[in-house]
Amino acid sequence: MKAVVRPVVFAAAVGVAALAGITLSAPGDSALHRFGLGASPAAAALPLGAVGGGTIAPMLEQVTPAVVNIAVLSQAPQAENPLLRDPFFRRFFNLPDQMPQARPQVSAGSGVIIDAAKGYVITNNHVVENAREIAVTLKDRRRFTAKLIGRDAATDIALLQIKGEGLTALPLGDSDRAKVGDFVVAIGNPFGLGQTVTSGIVSALGRSGLKIEGYEDFIQTDASINPGNSGGALVNFQGELIGINTAIIGPAGGSVGIGFAVPVSIVRSVVEQLREYGEVRRGRLGIAIQDLTPDLAESLNLNGDEGALIAKVEQGSPADSSGLRSGDVVVAVDGRSVRSATDFRNRIGLLRVGTPVQLTVVRSGGQKSLTVRTAR
Repeated sequence: MKAVVRPVVFAAAVGVAALAGITLSAPGDSALHRFGLGASPAAAALPLGAVGGGTIAPMLEQVTPAVVNIAVLSQAPQAENPLLRDPFFRRFFNLPDQMPQARPQVSAGSGVIIDAAKGYVITNNHVVENAREIAVTLKDRRRFTAKLIGRDAATDIALLQIKGEGLTALPLGDSDRAKVGDFVVAIGNPFGLGQTVTSGIVSALGRSGLKIEGYEDFIQTDASINPGNSGGALVNFQGELIGINTAIIGPAGGSVGIGFAVPVSIVRSVVEQLREYGEVRRGRLGIAIQDLTPDLAESLNLNGDEGALIAKVEQGSPADSSGLRSGDVVVAVDGRSVRSATDFRNRIGLLRVGTPVQLTVVRSGGQKSLTVRTAR
């Protein structure tokens, strides 16, 4: 049996034009990428006494009001035969002149309130993509129509806004400080059931190469994540948001203990620009990069294979003007180590246009610091 990487939005086609009073059926997610992995269902549980008193209920009482259920009304994609557009063909087969309308589709996901005063809610882009109407339901059952402020497909993050009193926001943590083995909880709306909490640990950090989205630096967790959890919260035991649940690996669409969350370090950068511009305006340096393989590292007399090798510098680009050269190996960005070309791309691609960034590069056996200002 092959495992499948899936976005975790729960979808159902319905024949109604309103979000109220809907009934959701089985999930209809499409597979994005396949792996040759065998998998068997697994459930994560917290050991008794992992926190004071053996319970995290007090923390959850503070956190769960900030996690919302999201229902989205959209048009279901419809396969179309080009011949149906030909009026002669339609008359020959006695087909009606009017093309059939696409059926409405309702999908269920999750979201997190990050600003109670302004009513900002973050979720996944794939939850609200092609939305005609978005409804947000709070834990106390209040329901709001949400406005889409902006979305970014490359990071799979979207920003919504609702107008309501007495909202609760979830504080943003520092995902860069997360460690493998940290206890976490996932909160969301699996299978459209309503708010649900599952527990587990951080299984891995910096996961990439899954072909789920453009900028990948996922937190992997074994906390159960299922269809409908998309856009929900991954929270540490301090009650801080450290990730937005996005995808799972599962052979049948359910949780087998391998879920992925976009770290809040990426979310924070994206949301700042969505608030200001309604889109992400990415900076660029004008270079082509590749991973530093062990063979390349040996040929360049480098210790270790962490870093990003600059393969080409575009003439007249910010990188060219700052003195970067082909063959330089970037080992740090603003003082933080660079693991790979993907890591470097994520760091630069999430910076605003015009942001100065300090690169530490290895050249001819020595280190050199250069400041480059990103351009559009």
